[in-house]
Amino acid sequence: MSKIHIMSEALANKISAGEVVEKCSSIVKELVENSIDAQATNIKINLIKGGLEAINVVDDGVGMDKNDARLAFARHATSKIIHDDDLFFVNTMGFRGEALPSIASVAEVELKTSDGKTSTYIHLKGGEVLEEKASDLRRGTDITVTNLFYNTPARLKFLKAENTEMYNSLSLIEKLSLAHPDIKFTLTNNEKVLLKTSGSGNLLKTIHEIYGLNVSNKMLEFKASNNDFDIYGYICKPEILRSNRNDISTFVNDRVIRNVEINRAINDAYYTYKPEGKYPVVVIKINTDPTLVDVNIHPTKQDIKISKIDVLYNLIYDTIKNCLYNNLLIPNALKEESVNIIKDKVIADIVNNMTKEEPAKVQTELDFKIDLASKEPNSSLELKTNNEIIANPEMKSLVLYPVGLALGTYVIAENEEGIYLIDQHAAQERINYEKYMRALKAKTLAKTSLLIPITLELSTSDFLKLKEKIPLLSELGFTFSEFGVNTFVVKEHPTWLLEGHEEESIRKIVDLILGGLDNFDPVKFNEKIAITLACKMSIKANYNITREEQEELLKELVVCDNPYNCPHGRPTIIKFSIYDLERMFKRVMN
Repeated sequence: MSKIHIMSEALANKISAGEVVEKCSSIVKELVENSIDAQATNIKINLIKGGLEAINVVDDGVGMDKNDARLAFARHATSKIIHDDDLFFVNTMGFRGEALPSIASVAEVELKTSDGKTSTYIHLKGGEVLEEKASDLRRGTDITVTNLFYNTPARLKFLKAENTEMYNSLSLIEKLSLAHPDIKFTLTNNEKVLLKTSGSGNLLKTIHEIYGLNVSNKMLEFKASNNDFDIYGYICKPEILRSNRNDISTFVNDRVIRNVEINRAINDAYYTYKPEGKYPVVVIKINTDPTLVDVNIHPTKQDIKISKIDVLYNLIYDTIKNCLYNNLLIPNALKEESVNIIKDKVIADIVNNMTKEEPAKVQTELDFKIDLASKEPNSSLELKTNNEIIANPEMKSLVLYPVGLALGTYVIAENEEGIYLIDQHAAQERINYEKYMRALKAKTLAKTSLLIPITLELSTSDFLKLKEKIPLLSELGFTFSEFGVNTFVVKEHPTWLLEGHEEESIRKIVDLILGGLDNFDPVKFNEKIAITLACKMSIKANYNITREEQEELLKELVVCDNPYNCPHGRPTIIKFSIYDLERMFKRVMN
């Protein structure tokens, strides 16, 4: 008797469901992506108890006729690809033909669909058709999933609590809304609206609808391209940071994806603009030839392979780095409160006149005036006629006049735009860091000899480790020689070491070498040297500096490449605008 046999289609679908349907949000993802492929412009997702009890997706797409509605639940039935070569030109969200049969095999599904000519209702449970009949003629598709995992109890018990399942679906729809700002999305849970976007096609407006005014008002637009990739999107100013990567939204050809290299490019571009362990809010859309992307490596289609990833990395890194460099990034101490007060006033003024206006006109005026109100006086942002906010590069020539020192730590300065508080330690850290980086990158190496050599006595293991890195130390400008048992003597060092702190600096560099030999990267090592020495050799808090020292500190800070953050990502400077001060003292009353 043969041991090998062909499994039933129902069993194959259940196995496939294990890959495609992991949780409620997996079903939401597959159904909504089908709606997007159906050219829908309005998609409504209705959840009951976070999707544990029911998931309903309604769209106004092209719909299906009776035959297509039947075939949609057949395994590997798809309208997306026909020939083998089509796999190299996938432009749709789905194409495998696995989602609907997989969902139907582990749940109860009711489908209503119409192409505008015919209409169909199909009711399935466990993959078997229970009822099929004509339905209403509303163009589009209405699909409801209930009794999820009723026939696979092992998977049912792994579903999370209602709030967790609801959050997963909400997070997914937020991403899809950003990927498709031209589609109107509405998400409800237990008939309560959780998310609603306008489908305006304006990415910044969609960011505002998802994250709110405080975030959207601090986003910077970027755009760049090369022979292989076009990138476009928004990045946040360093004052808006998160504790995880969840708000880094990456899209390739409008597909929500996860890619380690893209995330690394974004994170590296923010290097020294943010503290370690904090992450920016980023929305980046990447368009490229489908032949450079392989989305067929996992059923969820979120993990993809990208050809020429090194080219894409450099494009993203350089573009974001330049965007940050060319924009004014001084956080305004009271900006969020000011904007909210103005916003509330604008809304109140418009609502008071609402009876005189048509609702559509009122909403348009409201959107426009709120955008306009969010631009404080003397802001570095300007409003275009199409309501898109763009950055106006201006910093690099900022002049600050010191007027005193607070708490022995914060330099108080002023100019015609307001008052500034400067953290003297963070500011000098930035100044020293850039000095060290310039010295480390210099083609010519200036060295100085020590009248009294510095002796370093090490353990045997550390001595052997350091001995391997003597060529690296020579490249940095140090002359190390063996001197007795497990001992080195330093006879020369580069001139960029801070005078009076030579031995301390050398020991710091040696500690860095001994502590970071795995996957050694010379570039990152040089940055680590610059950051470490800059921190240790800078003015400490609670140390009073003279007016002349304050002036010199500010002059050196404003000409830095990044005067806004210390090398660890902490802010160096915070602004109180004249408008903020006058409002605080009631000189202005709005």
